Amino acid sequence: MINTVIIGAGPYGLSVAAHLRSRGVSFRIFGRPMDSWTSHMPQGMMLKSDGFASNIYDPNGDYTLGRFCAESGIAYGDKGVVVSLKTFAAYGLAFRDRKVPGLEDKTVVSVEPEPHGFVVGLDSGELIHTRRVILAVGVTHFEYVPKALSDLPSEFVSHSSHHSDVERHRGRKVVIVGAGASALDLAGLMHEAGVDVQLIARRPLKFHSKSDKVRPWWDHLRRPPSGLGPGWKSYFFANFPNVFRYLPDSLRLLAVRRVLGPSGGAFIKDKVVGKVPTLVGFTPAGATIQGDKVHLTVVNQNGEKRELIADHVVSATGYRVNLERLTFLNAETRSKVKTVAGSPVLSSAFESTVPGLYFAGLAAANSFGPVMRFAFGAGFTARTIAKAVAKSVAREPVAFTSSEPIRASE
Repeated sequence: MINTVIIGAGPYGLSVAAHLRSRGVSFRIFGRPMDSWTSHMPQGMMLKSDGFASNIYDPNGDYTLGRFCAESGIAYGDKGVVVSLKTFAAYGLAFRDRKVPGLEDKTVVSVEPEPHGFVVGLDSGELIHTRRVILAVGVTHFEYVPKALSDLPSEFVSHSSHHSDVERHRGRKVVIVGAGASALDLAGLMHEAGVDVQLIARRPLKFHSKSDKVRPWWDHLRRPPSGLGPGWKSYFFANFPNVFRYLPDSLRLLAVRRVLGPSGGAFIKDKVVGKVPTLVGFTPAGATIQGDKVHLTVVNQNGEKRELIADHVVSATGYRVNLERLTFLNAETRSKVKTVAGSPVLSSAFESTVPGLYFAGLAAANSFGPVMRFAFGAGFTARTIAKAVAKSVAREPVAFTSSEPIRASE
């Protein structure tokens, strides 16, 4: 039995692993490194967050995005210099090489409970006995497609996370449903790639302002800067996730749903506004396949209906946590995880109601706030989980392993 298994190798999984490694906790970590960023986001995309808020976190803070860019000859600024998806993904891989060298690019297919821990099964057939499991699985397990579109064949309707290559629809008619960063990035980049694209948005489009804009000193007091943007709300959510956890359920759920809602980065605004036809105030009401086309019916609040015909519809409608989507997790275990609105209820150490089972990232947002939807939240998460795990390990008997775990000295 080893101490810990981490499932997921994005910013959260890598940050937790780096912190456990520094504390001498034996662990194994599984997953394709930076998979959500390399395989499920459109090529050519730029991050909404500034450079200082786009780090992956090691305990000493000595391998930041800024340092990676300096070593790689890439332009960088804590603010004002847009971070490309290509740069961030490369930084994640470099962080893996330097801080988490034992990452195993393998897929976990099962997590079963056993006395004093879990049995984790890999696609290779290996079974691993561990005292605890940390799920840092990112967002792709939780794709949300509205009911009006969810029953259609995948060749006609797909989620935005399946469109890393924006050019594969060149010359075709594509309708994108959504108003968040995924929708706006895809719309702008598809338009540039020669796709006949139209955007359907329930609300008017919003875009971040450029962060290099000079702000007077009094505006810094009125809207203090933070890793989630300026303003007291953003400052609170970015810096006090441990306090957020103590708010009433109703307030927490409302904040996660509405705060820092759908918006695009400043970079994409010029690629969308005035270039991509946009129908505002409408939502999907139904769709049918006629021949080789999708006939999409949309409706507004007044009941007005319109029909759009396209070769393909992209549902850029975000993600909703639902533990039933984590099919590798034993059904009995899933049933024992207390949830609120589909998300696990977590302790101050990110531990669920199943002892030894931890959740990081989006799945922790209802407990710790909107910051868990962003890479910036990985720092707090990693520090908190690593501290709690190290304390638990110190109280446990020595564990002998049949396969070599990652140790701090490696």
